[in-house]
Amino acid sequence: MQIKNQDKKIGLIEVIPENLDDLWHLSHIVEIGDYISTLTTRRIQDNNSGKTRADRGVKKTFYLGVRVEKIAFHKYTGILRFTGIIESGPEDLVPLGSHHTINMQINNSLRIQKTWNKWTLDRLTQAIEASKRNEDIIIAIEDNNTELGLIKQYGIEYVGPIIGDISGKRNIQKDRKEKINQYYEDITQSILQHGTFNKLIIIGPGFTKNGYYNYLEDKYPEMAKKATLENTGSGGHAGIQEVLKNGLVENLSKDAKIAKEIATVNKLLEEIGKSSNLVTYGFKQVSNATNMAAVEKLIVVDQEVRQQKTQQIMNNVENMGGTVEIISSQHDGGKQLEALGSIAAFLRYPI
Repeated sequence: MQIKNQDKKIGLIEVIPENLDDLWHLSHIVEIGDYISTLTTRRIQDNNSGKTRADRGVKKTFYLGVRVEKIAFHKYTGILRFTGIIESGPEDLVPLGSHHTINMQINNSLRIQKTWNKWTLDRLTQAIEASKRNEDIIIAIEDNNTELGLIKQYGIEYVGPIIGDISGKRNIQKDRKEKINQYYEDITQSILQHGTFNKLIIIGPGFTKNGYYNYLEDKYPEMAKKATLENTGSGGHAGIQEVLKNGLVENLSKDAKIAKEIATVNKLLEEIGKSSNLVTYGFKQVSNATNMAAVEKLIVVDQEVRQQKTQQIMNNVENMGGTVEIISSQHDGGKQLEALGSIAAFLRYPI
């Protein structure tokens, strides 16, 4: 994410999203009631020009502004939509007062004018800092089936499956070695399609992962230097979730936001499973604990942060020396926290 322009007097910040993570951040930075505007292009028809219908018209580019009423982020299609009432634009080109949907795209600028609070500004800062870092990639590899897990800010983006044309061990295959190398090369090319990366975490239940690591050492030594191996009980989605939960990603990368979030929720669930009196969850219970200055750490699902009453609790926790962690709703940890009321707390003392 880049900040293009900023006017603190009127609460205006113009940003440029650079990737899917940035669009996800924007879906939480922009709130219902905010005023946003972006450049749009319309073709203006000229029925008197004498030109053919296909040639008639002139393209005009202008800023179109809406008051946001609805926000929708679709991670699988990479689409972020803001729907609201048109408040600004050339009156001869757009019907003021009508509904309009702005489809945000990567590398298109967006002007946001609002009363900025601490949490939306923190989120903007987080997005800017995150854009400077490369992502980690989990490679869940089995005998002839591999899936990639790209670790995004919002959660995991799955890529695959990548299928190898390799016969079973009981079958004789004259070109088996060539088939295996081609399988490894297909995996490597799929990784390279996603640009630069921070770390490769190669996981799986068998020895194929070791063979792939050896292949990288031989053919792609620079990639091998960024790789680490980890045994898991299964491959695919299940293996990727397993390695996220066991803390390996968190230990390897200080910037692995999703791993930290899942670890936090897992710790909460462990405490609940032990009937611990040092955790609580649900809005009423957490609010009471906050009023008693008992909250050491507050965790909140990102969608809940839009609520003013939730922001008040977050402010109170920080004012009393506690910490706040916002959990993405796009991964399993966030969904588990949602099931507990979207808000929970680790306590300093029993209440």
